[in-house]
Amino acid sequence: MPNATNTRPQRLPMHRPLRWLWLAAAVVVLDLATKYLASSLLSYAQPVEVLPFFNLTLLHNPGAAFSFLADHPGWQRWFFAIIAIGASIGLSIWLSRIKADEKLLAVALPLIIGGALGNLFDRLVHGYVVDFLSFHAAGWYYPAFNVADIGITLGAAGLIWESVVGERRRKKAQRS
Repeated sequence: MPNATNTRPQRLPMHRPLRWLWLAAAVVVLDLATKYLASSLLSYAQPVEVLPFFNLTLLHNPGAAFSFLADHPGWQRWFFAIIAIGASIGLSIWLSRIKADEKLLAVALPLIIGGALGNLFDRLVHGYVVDFLSFHAAGWYYPAFNVADIGITLGAAGLIWESVVGERRRKKAQRS
């Protein structure tokens, strides 16, 4: 007779989880299209006010988030490219193994992959990432960013949410 304490509901794998990669492709297309428009229509470092707290400002970032390592002689281009490729591969493998109840992960992982690939394109083609979204208030400017960065940020928030709330949900379901 099976021991009742050892029986847990089986978490089924998600059916065709890689189909969610369409979301990564959408982030890449939207990112590259908006960067093309920004590069074509804006003058470098000349803000165009859209709202009192938001400008479109074309900037080139050879570094990473918040211009990390931007002042180095160029090796960081390849370093960040390798990180983007490795992260995209690793996250795609993770995506291929998610469970049916991990819907938020099915969205979060492709958002990060799409953002990484959008910025990777810039690094490989231009040697820098095109940024153009600039928020500011009371003389303080948040570092400029782009659609790829939005995808990465939303995806990371989804991962954090899933790791906290999803784990609680799974533990609660196991107790039931």
